[in-house]
Amino acid sequence: MSFSARRPVVASLAASFAGLVLAACGSSGPTPSPFADAAPAPPPARGPAASVAAAPSASSPLPKVEFHEDDFGETERSRDPFRSFAKLFSEQSKSRVKSQRQVVLDHYAIDDLKLIGLVTRTDTPRAMLVDPNGRGWVVTKGQFIGRPEVVHAGGPGGVDYELNWRVDRIRESDLVLVREDPAHADIPPATRVIALRSESPEQGP
Repeated sequence: MSFSARRPVVASLAASFAGLVLAACGSSGPTPSPFADAAPAPPPARGPAASVAAAPSASSPLPKVEFHEDDFGETERSRDPFRSFAKLFSEQSKSRVKSQRQVVLDHYAIDDLKLIGLVTRTDTPRAMLVDPNGRGWVVTKGQFIGRPEVVHAGGPGGVDYELNWRVDRIRESDLVLVREDPAHADIPPATRVIALRSESPEQGP
């Protein structure tokens, strides 16, 4: 086909395309987009606050709390944060200094004990004492016995310490006790004598 023969066909196609363009421009509105019915995308999240649930409204009322007079007192479950323990430590520093020596019958006073037996003229003399419950105890020379006596030393800021009776001698008819005060070495030790008591019933006439 020659070039002159193709010219009418090209002119016909151009006229048809121009007619379509004019028809589209003469319509009442723009051609609808195929994505017109799609919902708009949500805005992107900004910052860390987007992952946190919305806080309750500040206008919502807070629960009412009632207080009583006992709520302001110090208990085991509610302690005073401003309480000073200086006095407690001071009292602990003034507490009794307990003796570390081993003491026999430390729950009873010397007056509560009875001497009912003596074993003498041996290398280890022994004496038997009976407590208020009727139980017998055998003691030897050098042992500490009886309830301690508490002595205060050092003035108002001093401490209390214990003094105990010690078996000094076991003789034929009695038991000799001594008590020394280490804080007053210049004072002679106190002495106490427990006489032997016979537990045999009295004979009738």
